[in-house]
Amino acid sequence: MYLTKEEERIYEGEEGWTRKKAMEILVAIGDINNASELIPIKSAHVSGVSYKTIGEAFEFINRLEGTVEVKSTLNPIGMDIAKWAEIGISKEFANKQNEVLDAYKKLGITAECTCVPYLIGYEPEKGEHLAWAESSAVLYANSVLGARTNMEGAPSALAAALIGKTPSYGLHQAENRKSEIRVCVKCDLADADYGALGFLIGDLVGDKIPLIELSSFSSSASLPSNDELKYLSAAIGATGSVGMYHIKGITPEAGVEAEEMESKLSEEKIEIEKDDLEEFYIENNEPDVIAIGCPHCSSLELTRIYELLKAEGKGRKVRKDFFIFTARAITQHTQMQQIIEKIENYGVKVICDTCFVVSPAFENYDCVLTNSGKMLRYVPLLCGGAKARLCKSEECVRKAF
Repeated sequence: MYLTKEEERIYEGEEGWTRKKAMEILVAIGDINNASELIPIKSAHVSGVSYKTIGEAFEFINRLEGTVEVKSTLNPIGMDIAKWAEIGISKEFANKQNEVLDAYKKLGITAECTCVPYLIGYEPEKGEHLAWAESSAVLYANSVLGARTNMEGAPSALAAALIGKTPSYGLHQAENRKSEIRVCVKCDLADADYGALGFLIGDLVGDKIPLIELSSFSSSASLPSNDELKYLSAAIGATGSVGMYHIKGITPEAGVEAEEMESKLSEEKIEIEKDDLEEFYIENNEPDVIAIGCPHCSSLELTRIYELLKAEGKGRKVRKDFFIFTARAITQHTQMQQIIEKIENYGVKVICDTCFVVSPAFENYDCVLTNSGKMLRYVPLLCGGAKARLCKSEECVRKAF
């Protein structure tokens, strides 16, 4: 891989141990993937932040010096920074988690701990190069926003943040962003259906970029919302190993290419029927907790959940534990503070900075009801063997009472 003279200086350690290690990581990844050079990035999003998942490995982060070269954000940590004790986090865990957070903050990384950096003022523009970890954000950035990032791991995203560059390979290059397989959806979709669809697509396409053809949007009213695209992105990232998708007529890079792909990929096609999605809604276990916000809820979602609670609750409080996860920045607007207060009046807990699967606070449940295809995948793997059931948002709220 070609390095500029400045990059060579960093690689040789002339700008300190931290930048040397970061450059070594980037060069190693570039060599493995036959990258020809490093390219500048606009932002980085770093994972591996929850003490539950990183453990004592954060000591390596503590050894790093200097500051990041681009605006950089963090994935969810293992607790709500403001009310960790309220959700059952031990003081010992909280102390360790704060040490992890301080190590990243020392490097100049913004302590906005969320999986949706694009919803809190960090939305990239089409064509911008990024170095983002967190699969749901990667798929959303590439597919919905038209930005360019590979599926980074925690070390490579941090290294890119420290250098301000990333190797040019994979989804940074236009020729690698083309569809490779068609997915024809033969039914109408709404709400959690997009999570079910993403779960299925990720499982079926593997590492092939899909061109998704939806049969349901004959009018603008039936177009998938940004929140539905967010849940689609998260579920594809949870079950597949692909970093982007196209939706014919919707996503920014699915225009002319969609016509070309229809003829080229007429034989390599997956068809998804209503029955394929209905299998995800089988009621096989009675839930003892409800969790919404994986990825973190937007302000529109929070408002909708409040409306559902108001319609269903009629002054009653929920009868099951009910958690909603969102980004702290979203909760800081006056209007949203009022909405959240009303939500919590129903006995629902609105949690920031963390999520159900990366915090030890939520490991004592047997079955989780959620509207998230990503949680459907990760709850059994990361939450003490709990089961997960998929439901649409309305049904999640109904079950709470």
